[in-house]
Amino acid sequence: MNWIEAAILGFIQGLTEFLPISSSAHLRIVGELLPNAQDPGAAFTAITQLGTETAVVVFFWRDIVRIVRAWFGALRGTVPRNDPDVRMGWLVILGSVPIVLLGLLFQDQIESTFRSLWIVATMLIVFGLILAVADHVGRQERELPSLTYPHGILYGLAQALALIPGVSRSGGTITAGLLMGYTREAAARYSFLLAIPAVFGSGVFQLAKSYDETGPYALPETALATVVAFVVGFAIIGWFLKFVTTRGYGLFVWYRILLGLALYVLLGFGVISA
Repeated sequence: MNWIEAAILGFIQGLTEFLPISSSAHLRIVGELLPNAQDPGAAFTAITQLGTETAVVVFFWRDIVRIVRAWFGALRGTVPRNDPDVRMGWLVILGSVPIVLLGLLFQDQIESTFRSLWIVATMLIVFGLILAVADHVGRQERELPSLTYPHGILYGLAQALALIPGVSRSGGTITAGLLMGYTREAAARYSFLLAIPAVFGSGVFQLAKSYDETGPYALPETALATVVAFVVGFAIIGWFLKFVTTRGYGLFVWYRILLGLALYVLLGFGVISA
């Protein structure tokens, strides 16, 4: 049964990681609805995210290689420091600092208090409403080449909010991008690139810390979930970028609000445990 549950959770991780609906919230909720009815845990969540983030690396491979080459070239003096790819490299590094610092500072709360389903339900609704406002009032004039360092820091702070299940890593960064005037596609693309260092760092850290214990699922089961998450996540990225370019985020806003309300009802009637 654990193998089947792990595969289901891997599918959920791949399906929801790049959508602004919080994959960690969905793993937390679905874990309670499976036969074993338990929280998959922060370690399982972080490790399976390695699968979806590997999908990002494969999907954006050419962009990533170009940025890395330019960044190292600037360090050697062979590429101008004002090259757009060099700036993007520094922006990804700069934007990753907040989540690293806050992740280490609030590690205990992230693995315990923040995983309460009452908090998850609240975050789903609150940040769904904030995303709705951002999508409505955002000027959507800026493209990625106009991304500034102060904006990179704000993106990073928004990403750090995803340490609380229910906020959503992509939802937080995309919302910040829209409020700062970036187009939907530009906000989503930078969100994906910005997540790479944070997710890989968190996943490797949890893997090293939990090499013999990842919570209710053993490492082989967690590995299966990670592979499933990679396959599903890779299929979702391209679809999501095309969808938000033409349709906006309204569908995800309504989904977040309805899911949060449904979670309140299930918790209120004792159907699932917080």
